[in-house]
Amino acid sequence: MNDDRYTVISADCHAGADLLDYKPYLEKRHHDDFDAWAATYVNPHEDLLADCADRNWNSERRLAELEADGIVAEVIFPNTIPPFFPSGSLMTQPADPEDFARRWAGLRAHNRWLADFCAAAPGRRAGVFQILLGDVEEAVKEIRRAASAGLKGGLMLPGTPPGSGLPELYSRTYDPIWAACAELGVPVNHHAGSASPPLGEEPAACAVFMVETTWFSHRALWHLVFGGAFRRHPELRLVLTEQGSGWIPGVLDMLDYYHGRLVAAGTKADTAEARFGAGLAAGMGATPSRAWRENCFVGASFMRPHEVPLRDRIGVDRIMWGSDFPHDEGTFPYTREALRFACAGVPRAELAAMLGGNAARVYGFDLALLDPVAAKVGPRVAEIDEPLTEPPADATSPVFARGASVRVW
Repeated sequence: MNDDRYTVISADCHAGADLLDYKPYLEKRHHDDFDAWAATYVNPHEDLLADCADRNWNSERRLAELEADGIVAEVIFPNTIPPFFPSGSLMTQPADPEDFARRWAGLRAHNRWLADFCAAAPGRRAGVFQILLGDVEEAVKEIRRAASAGLKGGLMLPGTPPGSGLPELYSRTYDPIWAACAELGVPVNHHAGSASPPLGEEPAACAVFMVETTWFSHRALWHLVFGGAFRRHPELRLVLTEQGSGWIPGVLDMLDYYHGRLVAAGTKADTAEARFGAGLAAGMGATPSRAWRENCFVGASFMRPHEVPLRDRIGVDRIMWGSDFPHDEGTFPYTREALRFACAGVPRAELAAMLGGNAARVYGFDLALLDPVAAKVGPRVAEIDEPLTEPPADATSPVFARGASVRVW
């Protein structure tokens, strides 16, 4: 942070190559298959067909628009469709081994493209790379390769929803992944929407998705906690992004309750609950709330007014604000207004940590490089401290939605 401006790092942005631009990043043996796939592929996402779609891959436009919005650096999650995928879903494993191998090739192509995209703006981008969970050995190889290529955003962890055919995230099957991430200092990111099962095309499907999607994403927290991943790999860091943050205090209280109850029951062999707690204390170690304080963070995308007063219970040092650029629900081009609407009155040091300092620490951004940029384009401290009572008329972010100041769990 400068004397009068905040250094803002968005912990949640999205990007990806235009469809045909992935081809040079594929091994040549996949080029014919790619041509055949691309010739018949119909993109299911309207925002990737619109005139603004190039915000995903146009480096100069992206830098200019983010700077105009007061943001000097970004953590980049995927957005466009990788080669050989029907959509962006990484969960369901294809039954055909050749299709599985092609999808791995597609993800590697995305990761290679992303490394080049980040290198086009040195120190300004931390790319989040992708893996599949169906082959842990290959996943570990890609973690090491992506980290060596400079993708500082870390790993995007797919979910294991019902029907995925994958072991649950608490399974020790994934220990080599946690071990590699802990060793290399690679954050494990779990983004909303990356764990929901398919819901079909009924009229209620979208509403049910909205109700359930964050819950399915939250599951990663209690799976890794109760599965003992943080006890076995104390350097492991989990980031839960675009899942809200207001739920965290209540869920930690609930998890601590079950932890205490089951650990106690596990010591009493004559009780009905004993079988539920057997071995739990030795397996997971500390309480869930302690695991949160030591190993976990929240990518608090478009943080809402009801969430900000909970920052002490969540942990000011655990919160990383995100704009969700270039999505419609993101704060662009009204990031300053969104911050005024939600964060006016927050002490300067606390807000500086949530807007950039914490993300710099987790993702390895150099504030000495970013602060001079922020001195020119960052939101002014006095400006953000002035409450905004009337949202912009054409704003689309949920920050400004009716009920945004009401607690929603």
